[in-house]
Amino acid sequence: MKNVSARTIVPWKLRARTLELGPRTLIMGVVNITPDSFSDGGLFIEPEAAVAHGLKLLDEGADILDLGAESTRPGSRAGGAAGSLDAPAVSADEEQARLLPVLEGILAARPNGIISVDTHKAATARAALAAGAEIVNDVSGFNWDAEMAAVCAEYKCGVVLMHTHGRPSEWRSLPALAPDEVLTTVRAGLEASLAAAAEAGIAEESVVLDPGYGFGKRFNENYALLARQEKLLSLGRPLMAGVSRKSFLGHTLAGLRGGHSAPATDRETASIAAMVAAILHGASIVRVHNVRAAVEAAAIADAVFLHRAGTDAS
Repeated sequence: MKNVSARTIVPWKLRARTLELGPRTLIMGVVNITPDSFSDGGLFIEPEAAVAHGLKLLDEGADILDLGAESTRPGSRAGGAAGSLDAPAVSADEEQARLLPVLEGILAARPNGIISVDTHKAATARAALAAGAEIVNDVSGFNWDAEMAAVCAEYKCGVVLMHTHGRPSEWRSLPALAPDEVLTTVRAGLEASLAAAAEAGIAEESVVLDPGYGFGKRFNENYALLARQEKLLSLGRPLMAGVSRKSFLGHTLAGLRGGHSAPATDRETASIAAMVAAILHGASIVRVHNVRAAVEAAAIADAVFLHRAGTDAS
Protein backbone atom coordinates (compact mmCIF):
# COMPACT_ATOMS: atom_id res chain seq x y z
CA MET A 1 0.00 0.00 0.00
CA LYS A 2 1.17 3.54 -0.80
CA ASN A 3 0.84 6.41 1.61
CA VAL A 4 -0.69 9.72 0.62
CA SER A 5 0.25 11.72 3.72
CA ALA A 6 -2.09 10.53 6.51
CA ARG A 7 -4.34 8.61 4.12
CA THR A 8 -3.54 5.18 2.81
CA ILE A 9 -4.55 3.93 -0.63
CA VAL A 10 -6.78 0.93 0.03
CA PRO A 11 -9.63 -0.90 -1.71
CA TRP A 12 -13.14 -0.54 -0.30
CA LYS A 13 -15.09 -3.69 -1.18
CA LEU A 14 -18.75 -3.00 -1.84
CA ARG A 15 -21.54 -5.43 -2.71
CA ALA A 16 -20.82 -5.63 -6.45
CA ARG A 17 -17.68 -3.54 -7.02
CA THR A 18 -14.59 -2.12 -5.36
CA LEU A 19 -13.64 1.53 -4.91
CA GLU A 20 -10.10 2.78 -4.40
CA LEU A 21 -9.88 5.11 -1.42
CA GLY A 22 -7.02 7.54 -0.92
CA PRO A 23 -5.92 8.99 -4.27
CA ARG A 24 -8.66 11.64 -4.02
CA THR A 25 -11.47 12.43 -1.64
CA LEU A 26 -14.74 10.75 -2.55
CA ILE A 27 -17.92 12.81 -2.25
CA MET A 28 -21.04 11.25 -0.74
CA GLY A 29 -24.13 13.33 -1.52
CA VAL A 30 -27.02 13.34 0.96
CA VAL A 31 -30.61 12.66 -0.10
CA ASN A 32 -32.98 13.03 2.88
CA ILE A 33 -36.35 11.43 2.18
CA THR A 34 -37.85 12.70 5.42
CA PRO A 35 -40.32 15.34 6.57
CA ASP A 36 -38.20 16.37 9.55
CA SER A 37 -34.44 16.25 8.89
CA PHE A 38 -32.61 19.16 10.51
CA SER A 39 -31.13 20.46 7.24
CA ASP A 40 -33.73 19.99 4.50
CA GLY A 41 -36.65 18.08 5.98
CA GLY A 42 -39.64 17.85 3.67
CA LEU A 43 -37.96 19.12 0.52
CA PHE A 44 -37.55 15.66 -0.99
CA ILE A 45 -40.25 13.61 0.72
CA GLU A 46 -41.98 12.92 -2.61
CA PRO A 47 -40.19 10.17 -4.60
CA GLU A 48 -40.04 12.20 -7.81
CA ALA A 49 -38.39 15.14 -6.03
CA ALA A 50 -35.92 12.87 -4.23
CA VAL A 51 -34.95 11.03 -7.43
CA ALA A 52 -34.46 14.32 -9.27
CA HIS A 53 -32.33 15.65 -6.42
CA GLY A 54 -30.19 12.50 -6.38
CA LEU A 55 -29.60 12.70 -10.12
CA LYS A 56 -28.67 16.37 -9.77
CA LEU A 57 -26.08 15.49 -7.12
CA LEU A 58 -24.60 12.82 -9.40
CA ASP A 59 -24.40 15.36 -12.22
CA GLU A 60 -22.57 17.73 -9.87
CA GLY A 61 -19.91 15.12 -9.15
CA ALA A 62 -21.12 12.96 -6.27
CA ASP A 63 -19.35 9.59 -6.23
CA ILE A 64 -21.93 8.03 -3.90
CA LEU A 65 -25.51 8.91 -2.90
CA ASP A 66 -26.56 8.32 0.70
CA LEU A 67 -30.32 7.83 0.97
CA GLY A 68 -31.91 8.26 4.38
CA ALA A 69 -35.59 7.96 5.31
CA GLU A 70 -35.51 8.56 9.08
CA SER A 71 -34.28 11.68 10.84
CA THR A 72 -31.63 11.24 13.54
CA ARG A 73 -31.79 14.88 14.64
CA PRO A 74 -31.30 15.59 18.37
CA GLY A 75 -34.40 14.65 20.35
CA SER A 76 -35.73 12.18 17.79
CA ARG A 77 -36.72 8.64 18.76
CA ALA A 78 -34.41 7.06 16.18
CA GLY A 79 -33.05 3.86 17.66
CA GLY A 80 -35.44 4.12 20.60
CA ALA A 81 -34.16 4.97 24.06
CA ALA A 82 -31.51 2.80 25.68
CA GLY A 83 -33.20 0.09 27.71
CA SER A 84 -36.64 1.14 26.49
CA LEU A 85 -39.27 -0.84 24.62
CA ASP A 86 -40.64 2.31 22.96
CA ALA A 87 -41.12 1.93 19.23
CA PRO A 88 -38.97 4.15 16.99
CA ALA A 89 -40.62 7.15 15.40
CA VAL A 90 -40.32 5.55 11.93
CA SER A 91 -41.07 1.86 11.49
CA ALA A 92 -39.06 -0.31 9.11
CA ASP A 93 -42.09 -0.57 6.83
CA GLU A 94 -42.51 3.20 6.65
CA GLU A 95 -38.79 3.71 6.16
CA GLN A 96 -38.78 1.27 3.24
CA ALA A 97 -41.90 2.82 1.71
CA ARG A 98 -40.07 6.15 1.58
CA LEU A 99 -36.67 4.78 0.58
CA LEU A 100 -37.15 2.00 -1.97
CA PRO A 101 -38.99 3.95 -4.70
CA VAL A 102 -36.22 6.55 -4.65
CA LEU A 103 -33.44 3.96 -4.73
CA GLU A 104 -35.11 2.13 -7.60
CA GLY A 105 -35.80 5.36 -9.49
CA ILE A 106 -32.20 6.54 -9.27
CA LEU A 107 -30.80 3.18 -10.37
CA ALA A 108 -33.29 3.00 -13.25
CA ALA A 109 -31.90 6.30 -14.52
CA ARG A 110 -28.27 5.63 -13.56
CA PRO A 111 -27.66 1.86 -13.39
CA ASN A 112 -24.00 2.40 -12.46
CA GLY A 113 -24.79 4.77 -9.60
CA ILE A 114 -23.42 3.82 -6.20
CA ILE A 115 -26.11 3.96 -3.53
CA SER A 116 -25.59 3.91 0.22
CA VAL A 117 -28.57 3.48 2.53
CA ASP A 118 -28.49 5.42 5.80
CA THR A 119 -30.32 3.09 8.20
CA HIS A 120 -29.83 1.34 11.51
CA LYS A 121 -32.59 -1.21 10.81
CA ALA A 122 -31.57 -4.64 9.49
CA ALA A 123 -34.87 -5.15 7.66
CA THR A 124 -34.46 -1.92 5.74
CA ALA A 125 -30.82 -2.69 4.98
CA ARG A 126 -31.80 -6.10 3.59
CA ALA A 127 -34.53 -4.64 1.37
CA ALA A 128 -32.26 -1.87 0.08
CA LEU A 129 -29.38 -4.24 -0.67
CA ALA A 130 -31.73 -6.58 -2.52
CA ALA A 131 -32.87 -3.56 -4.57
CA GLY A 132 -29.33 -2.64 -5.58
CA ALA A 133 -27.74 -0.59 -2.79
CA GLU A 134 -24.00 -1.15 -2.40
CA ILE A 135 -23.36 0.28 1.08
CA VAL A 136 -25.04 0.31 4.50
CA ASN A 137 -24.31 3.44 6.52
CA ASP A 138 -25.24 2.54 10.11
CA VAL A 139 -25.13 5.56 12.42
CA SER A 140 -25.28 3.23 15.42
CA GLY A 141 -22.18 1.25 14.44
CA PHE A 142 -24.12 -2.04 14.74
CA ASN A 143 -25.42 -1.13 18.22
CA TRP A 144 -29.16 -0.60 17.69
CA ASP A 145 -30.21 -3.71 15.74
CA ALA A 146 -28.71 -7.07 16.64
CA GLU A 147 -29.36 -8.42 13.12
CA MET A 148 -27.63 -5.65 11.17
CA ALA A 149 -24.11 -7.11 11.13
CA ALA A 150 -25.40 -10.47 9.90
CA VAL A 151 -27.32 -8.83 7.04
CA CYS A 152 -24.23 -6.89 5.94
CA ALA A 153 -22.13 -10.05 6.11
CA GLU A 154 -24.70 -11.99 4.06
CA TYR A 155 -24.73 -9.40 1.25
CA LYS A 156 -20.97 -8.68 1.45
CA CYS A 157 -21.74 -4.99 1.09
CA GLY A 158 -19.70 -1.96 1.96
CA VAL A 159 -20.27 -0.75 5.50
CA VAL A 160 -19.87 2.62 7.19
CA LEU A 161 -19.72 2.24 10.97
CA MET A 162 -20.37 5.51 12.77
CA HIS A 163 -19.75 6.34 16.41
CA THR A 164 -22.83 7.66 18.20
CA HIS A 165 -22.60 8.73 21.84
CA GLY A 166 -25.93 7.68 23.35
CA ARG A 167 -29.17 8.00 21.39
CA PRO A 168 -30.80 11.10 19.92
CA SER A 169 -33.46 11.21 22.65
CA GLU A 170 -30.68 11.37 25.27
CA TRP A 171 -28.22 13.79 23.68
CA ARG A 172 -29.42 16.94 25.43
CA SER A 173 -28.92 15.33 28.85
CA LEU A 174 -25.57 13.59 28.31
CA PRO A 175 -22.75 14.81 30.56
CA ALA A 176 -20.07 16.87 28.84
CA LEU A 177 -16.80 15.21 27.83
CA ALA A 178 -13.43 16.77 28.55
CA PRO A 179 -11.39 17.49 25.38
CA ASP A 180 -9.07 14.55 26.02
CA GLU A 181 -12.05 12.23 26.64
CA VAL A 182 -13.66 12.79 23.26
CA LEU A 183 -11.12 10.92 21.15
CA THR A 184 -10.86 8.12 23.74
CA THR A 185 -14.64 7.67 23.77
CA VAL A 186 -14.91 7.65 19.97
CA ARG A 187 -11.97 5.27 19.55
CA ALA A 188 -13.42 2.79 22.06
CA GLY A 189 -16.80 2.84 20.34
CA LEU A 190 -15.33 2.34 16.87
CA GLU A 191 -13.12 -0.49 18.14
CA ALA A 192 -16.23 -2.24 19.49
CA SER A 193 -18.02 -1.78 16.15
CA LEU A 194 -15.04 -3.18 14.28
CA ALA A 195 -15.02 -6.19 16.59
CA ALA A 196 -18.73 -6.77 15.96
CA ALA A 197 -18.14 -6.61 12.21
CA ALA A 198 -15.28 -9.09 12.40
CA GLU A 199 -17.30 -11.46 14.57
CA ALA A 200 -20.10 -11.42 12.00
CA GLY A 201 -17.65 -12.32 9.23
CA ILE A 202 -17.55 -8.94 7.50
CA ALA A 203 -14.29 -8.47 5.59
CA GLU A 204 -12.09 -5.72 6.96
CA GLU A 205 -11.78 -4.33 3.41
CA SER A 206 -15.53 -3.64 3.43
CA VAL A 207 -15.47 -1.29 6.42
CA VAL A 208 -15.10 2.49 6.62
CA LEU A 209 -15.28 4.33 9.96
CA ASP A 210 -17.06 7.59 10.76
CA PRO A 211 -16.31 9.56 13.98
CA GLY A 212 -19.93 10.73 14.09
CA TYR A 213 -19.72 14.52 14.27
CA GLY A 214 -22.74 15.93 16.06
CA PHE A 215 -23.98 12.50 17.12
CA GLY A 216 -24.02 12.91 20.89
CA LYS A 217 -21.08 15.32 20.88
CA ARG A 218 -21.61 18.79 22.33
CA PHE A 219 -20.58 21.86 20.37
CA ASN A 220 -16.87 22.17 21.21
CA GLU A 221 -16.45 18.42 21.59
CA ASN A 222 -16.72 18.22 17.81
CA TYR A 223 -13.74 20.54 17.38
CA ALA A 224 -11.73 18.53 19.89
CA LEU A 225 -12.51 15.46 17.78
CA LEU A 226 -11.82 17.13 14.44
CA ALA A 227 -8.44 18.41 15.63
CA ARG A 228 -7.43 14.84 16.57
CA GLN A 229 -9.33 12.90 13.89
CA GLU A 230 -6.15 11.69 12.15
CA LYS A 231 -5.32 9.58 15.22
CA LEU A 232 -8.30 7.33 14.42
CA LEU A 233 -6.47 6.09 11.31
CA SER A 234 -4.47 3.89 13.67
CA LEU A 235 -7.59 1.69 13.83
CA GLY A 236 -6.56 0.53 10.37
CA ARG A 237 -9.57 1.60 8.31
CA PRO A 238 -10.29 4.68 6.16
CA LEU A 239 -12.39 7.49 7.58
CA MET A 240 -15.56 9.21 6.41
CA ALA A 241 -16.50 12.59 7.86
CA GLY A 242 -19.96 14.13 7.89
CA VAL A 243 -19.74 17.72 9.10
CA SER A 244 -22.10 19.32 6.60
CA ARG A 245 -24.56 21.82 8.15
CA LYS A 246 -24.05 20.41 11.67
CA SER A 247 -25.27 22.51 14.59
CA PHE A 248 -21.81 22.97 16.11
CA LEU A 249 -20.96 25.07 13.06
CA GLY A 250 -24.00 27.27 13.56
CA HIS A 251 -23.10 27.65 17.23
CA THR A 252 -19.63 28.91 16.33
CA LEU A 253 -21.07 31.38 13.84
CA ALA A 254 -23.29 32.87 16.56
CA GLY A 255 -20.40 35.16 17.50
CA LEU A 256 -20.75 36.78 14.08
CA ARG A 257 -24.54 37.00 14.29
CA GLY A 258 -25.20 38.85 17.52
CA GLY A 259 -25.30 35.66 19.56
CA HIS A 260 -27.82 33.86 17.34
CA SER A 261 -26.86 30.44 16.00
CA ALA A 262 -26.79 30.26 12.20
CA PRO A 263 -29.63 28.09 10.84
CA ALA A 264 -28.77 25.06 8.72
CA THR A 265 -29.36 26.97 5.49
CA ASP A 266 -26.72 29.55 6.49
CA ARG A 267 -23.94 27.07 7.29
CA GLU A 268 -22.67 26.34 3.78
CA THR A 269 -19.37 28.25 4.00
CA ALA A 270 -18.73 26.89 7.48
CA SER A 271 -19.52 23.39 6.20
CA ILE A 272 -16.88 23.68 3.48
CA ALA A 273 -14.29 24.95 5.98
CA ALA A 274 -14.97 22.04 8.35
CA MET A 275 -14.98 19.57 5.45
CA VAL A 276 -11.54 20.73 4.28
CA ALA A 277 -10.24 20.41 7.84
CA ALA A 278 -11.60 16.85 7.96
CA ILE A 279 -9.86 15.98 4.68
CA LEU A 280 -6.57 17.43 5.86
CA HIS A 281 -6.94 15.34 9.01
CA GLY A 282 -7.27 12.10 7.08
CA ALA A 283 -10.85 11.67 5.82
CA SER A 284 -11.06 9.72 2.54
CA ILE A 285 -14.80 10.31 2.08
CA VAL A 286 -16.92 13.32 3.00
CA ARG A 287 -20.71 13.29 3.36
CA VAL A 288 -22.19 16.57 2.13
CA HIS A 289 -25.37 18.36 1.10
CA ASN A 290 -23.81 20.85 -1.35
CA VAL A 291 -21.98 18.58 -3.78
CA ARG A 292 -20.77 21.12 -6.33
CA ALA A 293 -18.95 23.25 -3.74
CA ALA A 294 -17.60 20.15 -1.99
CA VAL A 295 -16.10 18.75 -5.20
CA GLU A 296 -14.17 21.97 -5.82
CA ALA A 297 -13.01 22.38 -2.21
CA ALA A 298 -11.96 18.73 -1.97
CA ALA A 299 -9.85 19.12 -5.12
CA ILE A 300 -7.87 21.88 -3.39
CA ALA A 301 -7.47 19.86 -0.19
CA ASP A 302 -6.32 16.85 -2.23
CA ALA A 303 -3.70 19.00 -3.97
CA VAL A 304 -2.33 19.92 -0.54
CA PHE A 305 -2.15 16.22 0.31
CA LEU A 306 -0.25 15.42 -2.87
CA HIS A 307 2.33 18.11 -2.24
CA ARG A 308 2.65 17.12 1.42
CA ALA A 309 3.48 13.62 0.18
CA GLY A 310 6.10 15.01 -2.18
CA THR A 311 4.06 14.46 -5.35
CA ASP A 312 3.65 17.27 -7.89
CA ALA A 313 0.20 16.86 -9.42
CA SER A 314 0.69 19.64 -12.00
